[in-house]
Amino acid sequence: MTDADQAREDAVEAALDKLDLETKTRLLSGQDMWSLPALPEIGLASLVMSDGPIGVRGVRWTADDPSVALPSPTALAASWDPALARRAGRLLAQEARRKGVHVLLAPTVNLHRTPLGGRHFECYSEDPYLTGAIGSGYVGGVQDGGVGTTVKHFVGNDAETDRFTVDNVIAPRPLRELYLAPFEAIVKNARPWGVMTAYNRVNGTTMTEHRHLVNDVLRAEWGFDGYNVSDWMAARSTAGAVLGGLDVAMPGPRTVYGAALAEAVRAGEVPQEAVDGAVRNVLRLAARVGALEGAHAVVTDPPAGIDGAALAREVAARGFVLVRNEVVSEERRALPLDTAPGRTVALIGAAARDARVLGGGSATVFPERVVSPLDGLEAALPAGSLTFSVGADPSEELVPADKGFELRAICRDAAGAVLGEGSLPSGQVQWIGEDLPAGAAYETMASVEVTGTFVPRESGEHAFGTRGLGAFALAVDGRPLWEGVQSMGDEADPFEAFFGAPSERARVTLTEGEPVEVSLTFQVPDVSALPLKAIMFSLLHLGPRRDADELIAEAVAAARAADTAVVVVATTERVESEGFDRKDLRLPGRQDDLVRAVAAVNPNTVVVVNAGSPVELPWREDVAAVLLTWFPGQEGGAALADVLLGQAEPGGRLPTTWPAEIADAPVTEVVPAEGRLEYREGLLIGHRAYEARRVAPAYPFGHGLGYTEWTYESLEVTGSVARVRLTNTGSRPGREVVQVYLAPLADPVERPASWLAGFASVAAGAGEGVEVEIALPERAFEIWDEGAGSWRRISGAYEVRASHAHGDTRLTATLHV
Repeated sequence: MTDADQAREDAVEAALDKLDLETKTRLLSGQDMWSLPALPEIGLASLVMSDGPIGVRGVRWTADDPSVALPSPTALAASWDPALARRAGRLLAQEARRKGVHVLLAPTVNLHRTPLGGRHFECYSEDPYLTGAIGSGYVGGVQDGGVGTTVKHFVGNDAETDRFTVDNVIAPRPLRELYLAPFEAIVKNARPWGVMTAYNRVNGTTMTEHRHLVNDVLRAEWGFDGYNVSDWMAARSTAGAVLGGLDVAMPGPRTVYGAALAEAVRAGEVPQEAVDGAVRNVLRLAARVGALEGAHAVVTDPPAGIDGAALAREVAARGFVLVRNEVVSEERRALPLDTAPGRTVALIGAAARDARVLGGGSATVFPERVVSPLDGLEAALPAGSLTFSVGADPSEELVPADKGFELRAICRDAAGAVLGEGSLPSGQVQWIGEDLPAGAAYETMASVEVTGTFVPRESGEHAFGTRGLGAFALAVDGRPLWEGVQSMGDEADPFEAFFGAPSERARVTLTEGEPVEVSLTFQVPDVSALPLKAIMFSLLHLGPRRDADELIAEAVAAARAADTAVVVVATTERVESEGFDRKDLRLPGRQDDLVRAVAAVNPNTVVVVNAGSPVELPWREDVAAVLLTWFPGQEGGAALADVLLGQAEPGGRLPTTWPAEIADAPVTEVVPAEGRLEYREGLLIGHRAYEARRVAPAYPFGHGLGYTEWTYESLEVTGSVARVRLTNTGSRPGREVVQVYLAPLADPVERPASWLAGFASVAAGAGEGVEVEIALPERAFEIWDEGAGSWRRISGAYEVRASHAHGDTRLTATLHV
């Protein structure tokens, strides 16, 4: 412990000694949706938390205070660059400080156990080592900026189905070697100031009460000294939670702590020492972030300012994964595009115009601007060289009113008087806790009207609708169109049920460019009895539906007339989002038909895949190039133009194996049976499972192509270090990710055939050689001995594989340990 650490500990103890029982227990119970109460008597400011995997939303769900939106965590992991993750973390710390946030509720380091996980865009990888490395970089960067992190969701929250109640049954070895491993690595390497415990159970015990995993493993064994906060509304038992190591129950003010915890102490159900330990952890967090008087913050001089838009653009390009790039003419590959004078590009796909730049759910933020692929390419290409056609729309459902709408929300009391109002980035109202327009209050609010203007982009029949539970009145162009009540459907997840299902209410014929007034009034129900007060509903819209075959025919005509066709395909928020898992890996709508039709008339077809996690690409061998862009953040379109035109290299490698089809995926179980989800596959997930089953995926773990070629020349293994020398044998500068896998030659224990042990990225100019040293960690040679309850080193001979991707081995050496 440093002198500064000791000084903070002394300040924490001095503050703790001044608090009585009621104040201590109140501190452990959130005061509202995002913060803990201030205690002026000890100089403690209110600690503010915010969701923040890709951007810092702050305490209000509003576009009035926009946020930088970075690419999705899968994109960040695809960079295979912990240093880049650290820079991203520093930017988010800068954003947090600007918004008055002390703690980010991120990163999410659950594993991609199965490609059907609906929230995988918010996680990093199928591999525990890669996840731990990227997560450590992210945590280090945020905390470099003096802002706390909350590593989540500890542990086993690897799917969304029944996530509030599911009991994930995980044997000790896979629990330790896979699912706990990223958390352990981050705790030991980056010392996070917080951890969030998950909704689910693990082996029969809910995680907010899991004494063994929290107190024995996380704290005692790994040395975690930060605060442990529940996932929102996850804490169920007063005594069970505090004895299980849960420090803070969120959100407040009505939680299992507070007065209930004070009473449990007086009744002898909870020892005073357990409460003091939890308060000590919270005060230590406050001291670290500078929210406790008398304690010096860990960071007094934040890092130099960062250009958020520039970094978002860089991270996007560094995470793009080029999985296919064929020779199309005169030894020239499809990418980068031929930019000779007179060359033309047909840009096709609804997602090219209306880009999906982030995933759905609690990770949502509102950036000040979004650069779509159409925006990016229009800015980069000569005038007249680019055409656009919709081709196929991935969504046939109504979505929150967005493009062409300018909306406000007006809150009124029962007499119709205006209490408060605020702008809306879309037709979605999502107010939770005290996140209300100034002047509005749940007690006096009787209605909320979403109102404004809509300028149609197309002439024809426009559909309007609602999403949410309650009574509505809808009007367009001054005409009442529908009035009624939307009731709860059969949604299984409370998150999904609270929002309600999209419902069409009326259709109106409108003219392109002619503005109309729109209004949706929602009658606010009595929410006084709810543990968490909230208002959630949406004004929905869907543009004119044209014949699908006609749209594809237009795209085909455009592709036939162009030198290159760039088709952007995408998932939707109804496919990938928090709250539910995927049922399959197919692209929605007629997008597969579109790609096939375009490729049939233009052999120089490039497909851009705008999805946060794997999708099936049944046409992948029929197109010239396939570029995976994930959810690329606010600058995604600019980064796409950089990469397509060769101004930047697609720097990504796959952080997760992409199956050819869902039938090939080794793990597909996400639905519990009688409340239990058994991880029967044990250690065999991701690339380990494909190798064990001898199934070839569409694209292997670690795969990715650049714009140059690399020759691996030598591999030398000395002790715990692998030295790899390689040369850029292409014609332009580039970057390569050197991956080292271990494969036991005669395994005395049951293990996967090979696994990732280390990696490093290198850069070199054309013709230049470079040498990189990659450390082989002790843990790579160990297993969790279930009988002994400890780690055991497995001696013997190992083949060390210097690889471009899993299964793409370039050099080998034998190591005896």
